[in-house]
Amino acid sequence: MTGTIIAVVIGVILLIATGNYLINIYNKLIMLNKNIEKSFVNIDVLLKQRADEIPNLIKVVKQSMSYEQEMLNGLTALRTQYLNTDNINEKIKISNEITSALKTVFAVSENYPDLKAGTSLLNLQQRVSQLEDHIADRREFYNESVNMYNIGILEFPDVIFSKLMGYREKSLLEITVKEKEYDGIQF
Repeated sequence: MTGTIIAVVIGVILLIATGNYLINIYNKLIMLNKNIEKSFVNIDVLLKQRADEIPNLIKVVKQSMSYEQEMLNGLTALRTQYLNTDNINEKIKISNEITSALKTVFAVSENYPDLKAGTSLLNLQQRVSQLEDHIADRREFYNESVNMYNIGILEFPDVIFSKLMGYREKSLLEITVKEKEYDGIQF
């Protein structure tokens, strides 16, 4: 009888320990997934701030660049697309297009001495540049979060739970070839 009690106690302890271990795995996977969402929201805040600067930029540039209307309309359309989508991958794609368009606007502004001499454009360029620096920092944090998540869902025995929960590997935010090109800041 004493042996049976000991076996039951050991069985209960093992059952509790196993349950606790499984709960810890589940909680870890949830935390890793939510951390990715949080890190993208942090990027999204800055991308929205950058998008909010576009009307100011267009207002300043429009005065001097009247025949560049198509470029400014394209930038406005990208801003609208960005603000109207909730899909993370689509936001990333549009954000990359906005980055390219902003570089074009700033490069074309070189051809307008009156515009270059004004402080409004310089202030906007500095503001956008600061936002780009912050976005780069947050991209790094996002990629670290994705990396930790991808490792977490592939570790054993976590992989069993992650499969049951429908978790799949996520893609890192990659810098496009166009973003890697740098021709210096031009004022």
